Parts: sequence; structure tokens; C-alpha cells
Amino acid sequence: MKKYAITLVTFVTLNLTFGQTVVIPRANDSRVITTGLPFMLIAPDARSASLGDMGVATSVDGFSQQYNPAKYGFSEAKSGISISYTPYLTRLVNDISLSYVTYFNRINEYSAFSVGLKYFSLGEIVLTQDANDPGVAVKPNEYAIDGAYTLRLGDQFSMAVAMRYMRSALRIDTIDPNANPGSTFGADITGYYQSEEEAYNDFNGRWRAGFAIQNLGPRFKYDDGGREVFQPTNLRLGLGFDFIFDEYSKLGVTAEVSKYLVPTPPIIGDEFEFTDNNGNGTYEEDEDDLANNPITTDIIVSGQDPDVSFMSGVFQSFGDAPGGFSEELREFTWSLGAEYSYQDNFAFRAGYFNEAEDKGARKFFALGAGFKYTTINVDLSYLFSASKVQSPLENTLRFSLTFNFGAGEYNEY
Repeated sequence: MKKYAITLVTFVTLNLTFGQTVVIPRANDSRVITTGLPFMLIAPDARSASLGDMGVATSVDGFSQQYNPAKYGFSEAKSGISISYTPYLTRLVNDISLSYVTYFNRINEYSAFSVGLKYFSLGEIVLTQDANDPGVAVKPNEYAIDGAYTLRLGDQFSMAVAMRYMRSALRIDTIDPNANPGSTFGADITGYYQSEEEAYNDFNGRWRAGFAIQNLGPRFKYDDGGREVFQPTNLRLGLGFDFIFDEYSKLGVTAEVSKYLVPTPPIIGDEFEFTDNNGNGTYEEDEDDLANNPITTDIIVSGQDPDVSFMSGVFQSFGDAPGGFSEELREFTWSLGAEYSYQDNFAFRAGYFNEAEDKGARKFFALGAGFKYTTINVDLSYLFSASKVQSPLENTLRFSLTFNFGAGEYNEY
């Protein structure tokens, strides 16, 4: 009996000394949230781009379909058509671009409908087998078609619901005969508030506010054998105020925050076996005698499993950051913008957009201008990057055009 006891003690001691395991987080694990169809969140028009990629709480314009179609309930024009063109990666190529066209119609004082088409072209790519192969030209692209219905729920508040079909043809069937475009459906729920004009000491003013939950829909695959990815589900909240100095001049200032409503990537690690030289059962830096291959891989060290349904992902996104509440706050981007307009014929704009360093590091300033001639609005914008990470839209001039019909048919201001 004594011999068995000695053997058991020896086995336990050896196991404590040599049989320990540790989970080591992977170095440079990405903290950036990624989704499918990222082109859906690119500001497609010059006005919103010049204000720091915002639009959920700005005053109504032809491109409200992108950010908040509920604003169409406050349009003074009966209907309108808007067209925009945005070059992309202009420093590298000249044939990648984002095009956008919208149409809205205010049915009556209480309702409106609108439609939009967004098209992202990756240009022409020539596939070759060798230097002597003339190659085959392909044109990968993505697009989205949506429609929205707006209902005025009161004198100062309206809401809208939008439905959207999105298609991504990035896989090339010349390389893979079984390649199929990825596609999915999504929905937006938005709201917009605009107060009556109020008198202050030296000026009149008007408050604006808006919210939008965008691209709410199921996960999808880019190909049959790939993994499911989330849509770019996004929450936007905005607040603005118009300083109305007289009947000719007005200054509108707006602030907006936004956040992805998809899970945060967890910190992933691998389990290794190490020699516990100190015999204390814990891994220390001087105990680097690890096996070459991990025992178990892809272990969640901190955070939550992102493999959930899209609705679970929406609720999980508010509390799954490995860094806790402080990291959740860093996942919010924010924008500030100002727009000065004179007689509603000329407008000068400036904006700033900020994103945390470990969440994408997008930071930029933007300037823009707008001109109105009878029923035609022309808008321009230009972006200046303020980040170490170069923006694909840096030094890009964007152009937008809007045709309004039945201008002044509704009096909202």
C-alpha cells in the first residue's frame, strides 16, 4: 500500500511539473469589425460627404434615401431625382467608382415613397495565364436596389421603412465555374424630427434629430463553400440645430454618431503545453518551453462567440467587446458638420469624421459647396485625410446633381 501511495504522489508531482498547458492569445489579433458589402456605408453624395459622412439628422435633400428616408416627409418639393458619382482609389486606378441614383415622390402631406440604386464598379480586370496570354476581361461589381415608404406621424415627426436587395458579384466564374454572386435582403427603420422655428434673443432657430437602423437582415455567403458573413448593420443617431439669422442666411450645425450592430471579433488564442519549472501551476515568461504545435486552436480568450444569428448579433454588439465598456465606446464613430446657406441658392460646408485607432483609424476633414439654379442643385465635395492610414477617397472630388419638381408645393419652413 505504501508503494502505491509513493507512486501516486510521484505521478501527481510529475504532472504538475511537466504536464501544464496554457492558452496564449495570438499576437496582432484584429480589433476591426468587418462585414460583407462594405460599399453600402460609403457616402455616395457630395453633400453628406462634405459634412463628414453624415445625413441622418441633416435637413432633407434628394439623397435622404441613403441615410434617412423619413426626411422625405418634410420635403417642400413634390418629387425629385438625384444622381451622384464618386471615383474610388483614384491614386491607383481610374475605373473604380460608386454611382448612386434616387427618386422620391411626396404623395401628400402625410406620406412619401422613394427608390434608390447604388452601383459599385471595380473596373475592368484582365485575367492572364502567362505573359503570352491575351487574357480575359472581367468586371466585378456590387449593387443594391431599395424602396422606402415614409409616413408623417405628427407635425414634427416622421418615420420610414425601407426594403433592400443587395448583390455582390466579386467571384469570377472564369476562374471558378461554380462561382455564384452573393445576395441578400435587408431593411432600414428610420425616424426624423424637425421642430417649428423658434425665436431666440438674436436669431431664430430650429432643432433637428434623427435615427436609423440600417441593413438589418440575415447573414449571407459570397460562395457556396464560404462562411456566412454579416450585413453592414448599422445604428446612426444625430442631432442638429439651424441658426436662422434672417430670411436670407442660415447656419446649420449637426453631430452624428454611428456603430456597427454586429459582433466584435473576440481575442483568439491557442493552447500549448509547457514545462512548469517553478511548479506553481502557472505559465511565466521564463517558462518558454512550449511545444511547436498547439494542442487546441481557435480558443476564445476574451469576448463572445461571433457565430450567432443576425438578431442575436444586434443585441450582442452592445456588450461583447473584449476590452469591456471602454472598447464598446471606441466602436462608435462620430462626425461634426456645418453648412452655411444664403437664400437657399449657395451653400458652403465643412465636416470632420473620426474613428478610433484600433477600429479602423479613419479620420478626415471634408469641404464642399452647393449651388442651386431654378430647380437644379449641384453639389461638390473634397476629402482631406487626417489619419496615418490612407483613405481610398483621399483627394477625391465628388459630384452630385438633383432635379426637384413641384418646388414649394409644400410649406415646411
